[in-house]
Amino acid sequence: MAYKYLVIVESPAKAKTIEKYLGRNYKVVASVGHVRDLPKSKMGIDVENNYEPHYISIRGKGDVIKSLKQAAKKAQKVYLASDPDREGEAIAWHLAYLLGLDLEDKNRVVFNEITKDAVKAAFKEPRSIDVSLVDAQQARRALDRLVGYSISPILWKKIKKGLSAGRVQSIALKIIIDREQEIRDFVPEEYWSIDGNFKKKAKKFKANFWGVDGKKKKLPNAETVKEITSRIDGKDYEVTKVEKKERKRNPALPFTTSNMQQESARKLNFRTRKTMMVAQQLYEGIALGKQGTVGLITYMRTDSTRISDTAKTEAAEFIEKTYGKEFSQHHARKVKNPQGSQDAHEAIRPTSVQRTPDEMKQYLDKDQLKLYTLIWSRFVASQMTAAILDTMKVTLEQNGVIFIANGSKIKFKGFMQVYIEGRDDGKEDKENVLPDIEKGDIVQSVDIEPKQHFTQPPARFSEATLIKTLEENGVGRPSTYAPTLDTIQRRYYVKLTQRRFEPTELGEIVNNLIVDFFPQIVDVNFTAEMENDLDKVEDGKEEWTKVVDRFYKPFAVELEKAEEGIEKIQIKDEPAGFDCDVCGHPMVIKLGRYGKFYACSNFPDCRNTKPIIKEIGVECPVCHKGQVVERKSKKNRLFYGCSRYPDCDFTSWDKPVGRNCPKCDGYLVEKKVKGGKQVVCINGDYEETVQK
Repeated sequence: MAYKYLVIVESPAKAKTIEKYLGRNYKVVASVGHVRDLPKSKMGIDVENNYEPHYISIRGKGDVIKSLKQAAKKAQKVYLASDPDREGEAIAWHLAYLLGLDLEDKNRVVFNEITKDAVKAAFKEPRSIDVSLVDAQQARRALDRLVGYSISPILWKKIKKGLSAGRVQSIALKIIIDREQEIRDFVPEEYWSIDGNFKKKAKKFKANFWGVDGKKKKLPNAETVKEITSRIDGKDYEVTKVEKKERKRNPALPFTTSNMQQESARKLNFRTRKTMMVAQQLYEGIALGKQGTVGLITYMRTDSTRISDTAKTEAAEFIEKTYGKEFSQHHARKVKNPQGSQDAHEAIRPTSVQRTPDEMKQYLDKDQLKLYTLIWSRFVASQMTAAILDTMKVTLEQNGVIFIANGSKIKFKGFMQVYIEGRDDGKEDKENVLPDIEKGDIVQSVDIEPKQHFTQPPARFSEATLIKTLEENGVGRPSTYAPTLDTIQRRYYVKLTQRRFEPTELGEIVNNLIVDFFPQIVDVNFTAEMENDLDKVEDGKEEWTKVVDRFYKPFAVELEKAEEGIEKIQIKDEPAGFDCDVCGHPMVIKLGRYGKFYACSNFPDCRNTKPIIKEIGVECPVCHKGQVVERKSKKNRLFYGCSRYPDCDFTSWDKPVGRNCPKCDGYLVEKKVKGGKQVVCINGDYEETVQK
């Protein structure tokens, strides 16, 4: 079919969606991401010649480039419609070079959402390629290449092959290791609490010890507690103070990329990579029956919380109609974006609030629906009125011993009707309703219970809390978090233990080397300042080569010192405690790219290796001869199998507990459920709660 205009986007899914909106004069094709990049075989940055990058066509992209050139020849005009960020601008710039397009020509089209109106409006106002945006991307790429291709060979030479170093990944690794050191150095301290159960007539409520004789008092040990409890005489307590207040609670702002990644981890248990993959699908377009393919959310790489006036108006109308006028914010909060945010486009929101999760359910798969519901709910709640809570603080006193009870009751739900932000500690805010109490009332204690506690070390980072820390320190940008976390796991610098990052021995060796010889790389303030410099390049206020030069000159001096100063680090093999079943030599535990494994010490003459498997102390419920062991699937998911495999093919995603069902004699497994674990029968006839 003949066409006048050629439109080039990154992905085939996006091409399919846009072509439906533009009509027969337009042909929309995909570049399938980047078409040119720095070569993999060498640095590709000429440090002697003003950091000139040497770009080549990406291997395997020859056919794509050829077809793009042929399609461009047939068109009167070529439009470049890659994503609306630095990376997208760079893709457009590289395409313009390959296709011989004029950089001054107005052939760049950007839109923040893939809907008919947004796409058509964007094509009415094309612009020329923003070279400042391209320069910011080139600067980041050059910096990352200079760090990676300079330090990695040193790691290969001094530690082992296959290692890598990078600007943001090195800081992420150091943050994880610093936290691990805090945990190791932590000395628990004893402290006590005194919890009281009280009643007024038949209504019970809780209160906690606060202090004595009008002063707050800590309870460091049992002696102090005994001293306090010895003053308590009888069950009657006088209510000496009642404070009633009305408190407003504002809704969370709409999602930025990092907020979405954090909340998705908390509420949906999605890994960062999965969140971004599903968000990409929702952005690029979903087939909605007769409506055709529509992008359901705005662009998912953003650090802005700004919302367009059109979206605000549509949300206000929807909220008034669905929940009532009193739930709609007539004047939305004016919010400043976080310092250092690029504010290139809007926050992440549904392209139309009218497309409710209930209506979209039939068109989305399970994961798409979960993430869409989260984005939709967060956005709608952000445009709703504050919740109003009645709070009550009651002071109880007897013989100078003071207990305080705090209560709250929702007076008006406001945004809480739709959505409440998750918390990193996993706890939920619960109402604690106190009975009607007035000053001067007498209440009775039901029981007074002293409890001993010990302070806990700081928790290891989850994906959500690590992203939050990187963002708070100004390290990285929305598009960098997922690949950063992915890289440090792939290199086996860290491993996930119960969804928390734990550094490996290899990770600690690499980190120590970088901290000792390349302190700039892991200096949080230095890296945050570098991000600010890249933003200045984007704004046209700074030359990208000068930013790179300021970094590289001192870095080159560090490199020279490192080459001479770093001694070869020998990672010693641990004895495995048994002999090779092939040649009889002792087996050892080696550290490989994907973790530890057994290998013959007679390598390379004997290449026998075995995976390290962990027995869980349970006999195989199928053959009753082997032991149940932990195994990993190809996608690194934990499952359980028989140690006699392949002679016994028992496998289970759930952990067998070593007991049989009292009803049907089927074996029992431990399942994770919301709020804890449950032991259930595989035949579904029996269940028991083991942990709340």
